[in-house]
Amino acid sequence: MSKLVQPHGGKGLKPLLLKGKELDEAKKKAKSLTQVRMASRETGDLIMLGIGGFTPLDGFMGKADWKGVCENYKMKDGLFWPIPITLSTNKGQADSIKVGEEIALVDEESGELMGSMVVKEKYEMTKTDKEFECKHVFKTNDMEHPGVAKVMEQGDVNLAGPVKVFSEGEFPKKYPGIYMSPAETRKIFEDKGWSTVAAFQTRNPMHRSHEYLAKIAIEVCDGVLIHQLLGKLKAGDIPADVRSNAIGVLIEKYFVKDTVIQAGYPLDMRYAGPREALLHALFRQNYGCSHLIVGRDHAGVGDYYGPFDAHHIFDEIPKDALETKPLKIDWTFYCEKCDGMASMRTCCHGKEDRTLLSGTKLRKMLSEGEEVSEHFSRGEVLKILRKYYAGLTEKVEIKLHKAATGE
Repeated sequence: MSKLVQPHGGKGLKPLLLKGKELDEAKKKAKSLTQVRMASRETGDLIMLGIGGFTPLDGFMGKADWKGVCENYKMKDGLFWPIPITLSTNKGQADSIKVGEEIALVDEESGELMGSMVVKEKYEMTKTDKEFECKHVFKTNDMEHPGVAKVMEQGDVNLAGPVKVFSEGEFPKKYPGIYMSPAETRKIFEDKGWSTVAAFQTRNPMHRSHEYLAKIAIEVCDGVLIHQLLGKLKAGDIPADVRSNAIGVLIEKYFVKDTVIQAGYPLDMRYAGPREALLHALFRQNYGCSHLIVGRDHAGVGDYYGPFDAHHIFDEIPKDALETKPLKIDWTFYCEKCDGMASMRTCCHGKEDRTLLSGTKLRKMLSEGEEVSEHFSRGEVLKILRKYYAGLTEKVEIKLHKAATGE
């Protein structure tokens, strides 16, 4: 009997990825089906359905589920879910597809056949509907918000229904040993005898503050899963392969052996702040994690969210909504007078003694060729990041927001 948290929904993992003869037959059939092209966010969602990361969903959401998730974090059957998982297309294509018809799902970038779906429902997504989704999920309709922009650019009709998944795309080959399914991480945890595991979510290389958060978690849990996003990011963020190398050297040089596992998952960032923190906890439950480390401005962007909104949202949902619980940690920094890493709860000194750390601030300093203190980031990590920035032919301007400066 596993000592790990149960997958969301309480009925075991529900991977929808086909294999063997069943896969061959489904792919052969799909060649004659109408093709619907998916944006990278939708492809990532489909892969998560395939590997069981979105257990217990069986496909893309219908209108009642979409509306319930936006308004009340609940699907029509009562299942807790914080962010809509939907598939869109243009009105012309939607009109040509009949309810009950099976369609082929193709990644628009690679052209790869990723799966199929039986269309159980079609529903219009007007500008007002999209704004409704954005206001609930992102707390804003500002088109400067990258998540809002993605939703507003979607097709005007959502297609819903159960899916069959054929492929995990480029992730297994591109990130061997890093990209893992929930079944794989659960097996690793069980083989190690772990029952409590804290997930550390990241889309950035880890600086000293991140390292400190992970080490706090190691003190109270059996181990930590450093779980990084492998899908698409916004301009100026550091690519996953560079980030993986930087995290790898940090684990090797500065963590006790067998206390940390580095892994990755196939989603794009939504930058939904508090709502995305809930989604991060939900699918980490499927990966076998009992806790999610929630620091400052979790999954945030710009100044759209307060620095600890992602802490507060866990207090607003029903206590039984998720088995995976937040490990809430205050702002952390290097303090000259403490002569080490500290947090607002442990350090009594003033701003003038503190080196405030953030991924945005680190990216800005490196992109502009500034000197970076080893109080900010480990030397071995900085070496990898400087090499990446030196090789860039195009520089993206990185703006500092309040959450990155402590104002």
